[in-house]
Amino acid sequence: MFQKKIFIVYIPKGNYEALVHYEDTIVNKVSQEKIFKYVDTNLRENLKRVFGLKSIAVWGSRGGDANRQKFDKMKAGDDIFIIEGNTIKLMGKIATTDININLSKELWKNIKGDSMEPWELIYFIANPVEIGLPFDILKDLFGYKKEWQLRGLTNISDDRILDFYSKYDDLYEILLRIKKGEKVEKKQIENIEEVKKIVEEIEENEETIKELSDHVKMQHKLALLGIKTGSKVWVPKNDQKKLREEFQFNDFEKEFTAGIDINAKYVENIDVVWKEEFRIDAAFEIENSTAIYSGLLRFADLKIVAPNSNYPLFIVAPQLKKHKVFEQVKRPTFREIDFDKKVHFLSYERIDEIDTFFQSSTAGLDINLLIGKSESIS
Repeated sequence: MFQKKIFIVYIPKGNYEALVHYEDTIVNKVSQEKIFKYVDTNLRENLKRVFGLKSIAVWGSRGGDANRQKFDKMKAGDDIFIIEGNTIKLMGKIATTDININLSKELWKNIKGDSMEPWELIYFIANPVEIGLPFDILKDLFGYKKEWQLRGLTNISDDRILDFYSKYDDLYEILLRIKKGEKVEKKQIENIEEVKKIVEEIEENEETIKELSDHVKMQHKLALLGIKTGSKVWVPKNDQKKLREEFQFNDFEKEFTAGIDINAKYVENIDVVWKEEFRIDAAFEIENSTAIYSGLLRFADLKIVAPNSNYPLFIVAPQLKKHKVFEQVKRPTFREIDFDKKVHFLSYERIDEIDTFFQSSTAGLDINLLIGKSESIS
């Protein structure tokens, strides 16, 4: 299991000045034009890669040895929480950092008019979500006592993080589930080998050239549709060359930088992924061959190691093969992990309809439209 860190910023209850700054630079975000006046070229390019043209959520901490030691350990993809009193106000991902007194003075002026000590240790936050949950929930997840008190910038200890990830998967997704009132599930690692045994039970037939072509055509359509939702698009490295050669398409992500709390190997070989820099929006497996199983197995592995993920999973296949998909998903091993409730079936024909409707558009597609057009396997 890869190691990551979790940082916590504490705002005392009723700290009016900090809450005003929070509204200014977190809720309302900061324009790139304002930031770029004070940062170097490398940081500008990094921010544009993560945020595109969007405004950016920014926060900072005062200098000093204690804060600097923690700040120096921050890396892209680490979790960041802002706590006000006993409430988890916000969670997000560290996109990148900078030590920048001048930018600090521009962003966080003293409301009273006199000078203030600059928040020079600056972190740019991707995928910020206002969560509004009791801080006690985070304490419980990581085994802290109720009396644990925060002060300034701190981080959760490595041993507690390792213990958490030995039982659970994606913290970001878990808190979203709790916010929605949904059940949080523990990993079921022991089921992985059972799922893989299914491969031995199914005869794999080689795909014909036509099937391969249809598979690549559908990858291309899903990639174009993903861009129209405003997402970044990933396809496996082995398939990128095919899309370039057949469709002159090159708008996919060149590297899968997951930033999620599971190993990228469980995601980066999925046929098409719609994503942000540190978040997955949707995942698609295209089933073309006579034996319907390879995509199902990838999704099954993913759901076992990340049972709390909220993004939709789609099996995409011709309508004529729908019954074969349903038969495989309803196998006892898959039912044991509630797989039939977590995967949507989306036919080629439905994708073609959506693609035709949005043919002349460059934006405006919403993932909920695909969910509405899909069929529940359960």
